[in-house]
Amino acid sequence: MEHHLAAAWLAQAANTADGRGGPGILRVVLVVMLVGSALTAWFLLRGYRHKDD
Repeated sequence: MEHHLAAAWLAQAANTADGRGGPGILRVVLVVMLVGSALTAWFLLRGYRHKDD
C-alpha cells in the first residue's frame, strides 16, 4: 500500500488541533466556508440578472 503524504499531514494536523484549541479552528473553518459560499452564490447569481431596456 502506498504511503500518502497528504493523508499523514492531515492526520498530524488534526491531532495537533486537538491540543491547541480545536473548536476555535473549527469555528474559523465554518465561518470561512459560509462566507465563501455566500460570495460564490452572489457571483454566480449576478450573471442571471437581465437588463430589459
